[in-house]
Amino acid sequence: MKTLFSGYSLPLVAALMIISAVIGMGIGYSLTPEYEASMYEKNTMTLGRSDRLLDLRYVNAMIAHHRGAMLVAEQALSSERPEVKGLAQEILKNEPKAIDELYAWKKSWYGDARRVLDPRVPNLGAYDATFDLRFLNAVIAHHENGILMTQEVRLKSSRSEVLDNADAVEAFLKGGIATLSGWRTAWYSL
Repeated sequence: MKTLFSGYSLPLVAALMIISAVIGMGIGYSLTPEYEASMYEKNTMTLGRSDRLLDLRYVNAMIAHHRGAMLVAEQALSSERPEVKGLAQEILKNEPKAIDELYAWKKSWYGDARRVLDPRVPNLGAYDATFDLRFLNAVIAHHENGILMTQEVRLKSSRSEVLDNADAVEAFLKGGIATLSGWRTAWYSL
């Protein structure tokens, strides 16, 4: 009984199958970059190339960014400083509105109603003399990552809603860094 591979050596057939699989995966990732992006740690990845899914990746990343702020804020409610507790309450009040807007864009633009997984955030630990310093450092780093994301999307996107969002988010985050850095200096001389 003759088969398609009769007359070929087994190593040659195996090599051709492996090469075909690698090429197939490469084509699959190039056609669906959102899956490629999901393979990497969210905190270290970029938004990827400027393609039809760039704005979706930005929206998903910004939803995760806002959820990260909320998760850190929930921990900060245990602070004894009125400034930190007040900021945490403001974050928990305002971030859901921003998240809802982003989910509405995602559904409207891409027909995508999937929920974004919560990001990993630092565990601030129990309240002690350096709890607020840990909070300030975590939120400053969080804001800096958000600024990098907004700067990147402004270079790659052409959608006015995304560009306006990136401008507003970046301005807010820069103002927040100034405030948080001021508190850190005043409270910890850093």
